[in-house]
Amino acid sequence: MRAVVQRVRQAGVTVDGQTVGRIEAGLLVYLGVAQDDAGDDAAFMAEKVAGLRIFPDAEDRMNLDVSQAGGQVLVVSAFTVQADARKGRRPTFETAAQPEPARVLYELFCAALAGRGLTVERGTFRAMMEVHSVNAGPVCILLDSKKVF
Repeated sequence: MRAVVQRVRQAGVTVDGQTVGRIEAGLLVYLGVAQDDAGDDAAFMAEKVAGLRIFPDAEDRMNLDVSQAGGQVLVVSAFTVQADARKGRRPTFETAAQPEPARVLYELFCAALAGRGLTVERGTFRAMMEVHSVNAGPVCILLDSKKVF
């Protein structure tokens, strides 16, 4: 499982002109599920995302996690996070999970975040979404449950 995590001042997702998820300050997470991912990957990623100390403390140092900062989380499913662009110019998505197993793990990840007391908003799984965000910093973190990077 891979994620692109962005610290945001606000973020929202629309589908067909309708807002389906919106947060104020917090984290925007683009989540990509791989074929070989399982429940332990979702649990690991939720713990990692919830615990990222990337919000400023009183001395303006990145020392607080999203909960300590009073933030929310917007999770957007994005199989393209599993892209492999090492060869040529057209990425492949061979490692991305099929839609139904990916949906199950996406929901498990979101539930694990909510289980930590976080407010979790979502995009619409498998929909063409427009994501709007105001990145704070900018701060963008790449995570991989297999610890590839």
